[in-house]
Amino acid sequence: MSGVLIRVAQPAELPYLQEIENASGEVFRDVGMPEIADDDPMSLEDLAEHEVWVAVGEEGLPVAFIAIGDVDGATHIHQISVHPSHARQGIGAALIEHVKRGERAVTLTTFRDVPWNEPYYERLGFRAVTEVSPGLAEIMREEASRGLDPATRVAMSLLPAQVRA
Repeated sequence: MSGVLIRVAQPAELPYLQEIENASGEVFRDVGMPEIADDDPMSLEDLAEHEVWVAVGEEGLPVAFIAIGDVDGATHIHQISVHPSHARQGIGAALIEHVKRGERAVTLTTFRDVPWNEPYYERLGFRAVTEVSPGLAEIMREEASRGLDPATRVAMSLLPAQVRA
């Protein structure tokens, strides 16, 4: 991950982050999920409402981002996207490491059977949540209302004992 700096996103960069999310979603076509590739990125309003960190490449432009917020006392990853030109370089893992906060769990929702989703997060130490908190349940209901099949989704958590301060 050489040559990448992690910092808070600047307001003027938010439209570019939508482009990163769109580009990173294209790989879903390869696993028969074109509807995910065609899904709208986070809105500018949603991005502005979250704490957003970017990984900036050597050219000084963001190449990846992570949008987080508080859900039931945990740091919840609402979106993480890495531009395909910078994929498989450890940037996503570095962004997750960057947003870990001491004794707080880190949570997210993702696809069960997509190789760079649940299996990837398991390699980073996340585990499927057996009892979903009210906030995570609400996020999963909202995902279902947008057409994401709940049977294909999983809530995951990196427990505080696994979080390195």
